[in-house]
Amino acid sequence: MTPIPDFLIQALRAQYGEALVEKILAGYTCARPVTLRVNTLKAAPEEIQEKLTQAGLRWERVAWSPEALVLPDCRESQLEALPMYQQGEIYLQSLSSMLPPLFLQPQAGDNVLDMAAAPGGKTTQMAALSEGKAMITACEKNAVRAERLKFNIQRQGAGRVSVLVQDARKLDDSFSFDKILLDAPCSGSGTLTVREGRLTGKISRELVDNSARLQEALLRKALRLLKPGHEMIYSTCSVLQTENENVLRRAVGSAGGEVLPLDLSAFEDLPRLPSSIPGTLLVAPGALFEGFFVARIRRVRQGNGR
Repeated sequence: MTPIPDFLIQALRAQYGEALVEKILAGYTCARPVTLRVNTLKAAPEEIQEKLTQAGLRWERVAWSPEALVLPDCRESQLEALPMYQQGEIYLQSLSSMLPPLFLQPQAGDNVLDMAAAPGGKTTQMAALSEGKAMITACEKNAVRAERLKFNIQRQGAGRVSVLVQDARKLDDSFSFDKILLDAPCSGSGTLTVREGRLTGKISRELVDNSARLQEALLRKALRLLKPGHEMIYSTCSVLQTENENVLRRAVGSAGGEVLPLDLSAFEDLPRLPSSIPGTLLVAPGALFEGFFVARIRRVRQGNGR
């Protein structure tokens, strides 16, 4: 008997069919290795690779990012005890969560909004990708999580990052950004894990429905704050169309946006699930990756109600 709730299995069957549901359920049982991102604001990938080797830790490169490393035989506690971790030269981050900033491609001088930023992995990754030269506003409504966000930003040496302790839905529409990352709060249906026949984490139909409403509100706000002609990334760690394609269909067009195809030429080896919106990415949970959805959106006009 599976510990996955019946409502989720039925939703997955309706969306993907029986064969792919078995693939997803098998992905939930995978014990993924530790992965990290080299913080290039403080260290070069080659420098960290050498330090890991000296510490007796085996590492493997990731084809689509020189900053990403997989450590097959390592525990997180081993890395956390090393000076490179304590000094912010590395950040423990899942491979899937590294994808949205890579597609957003923040550049020097960009004014960027991270709408749901804590704990700061993607915020600091965007700072590193821009060589610390993008102006980033990191929004987090929970005060406790915002303190953790500030800590990680400081330890990673991510300058030019401002933290707003505020619900991003309530940001003033007078703000205007060149690029926006909306890694939206979600049900976590892509990150569920089953260990020894037990489900770690909680998911419910109510959580999925509430998440979808929140995601739509955040996406509509994002398109109001995004400069016309500019682009944003919408992502979730869910594999349910309720939180992914359906949210895009309801919000993007009426809010003045359009979905653009992601350039996936460097990501051909990612384990993928079918998406009903061409050009979006739906990563399948498995041995290395969590389930993850990514979409690229451009604002083309003023949306309804503004």
